Amino acid sequence: MFGPLVVKPSKSKGDKTGSWRVKLRPKYLQKNCIACKMCALICPEGCIQGKEKNTYISDYNYCKGCGLCAQVCPKADIVMIEEGSEGEKK
Repeated sequence: MFGPLVVKPSKSKGDKTGSWRVKLRPKYLQKNCIACKMCALICPEGCIQGKEKNTYISDYNYCKGCGLCAQVCPKADIVMIEEGSEGEKK
């Protein structure tokens, strides 16, 4: 059986999340990160990037706010916060 193969998720300007995103965003605490990259691997949109050692960021243009990254983090170093809340990094 043959079919299309997705080698790497792609992002295009037409695929931005827009206004329908869950009203949560991941916040990377960067206190206990062990750089396991589980958050980046589990992200269905492929929007989590390693910035520096043990520092990850999400491209909020594509993040759906699903929370899988926070659930899979073995050190609980990612928390989901409401958009616009005090703890949100801009």
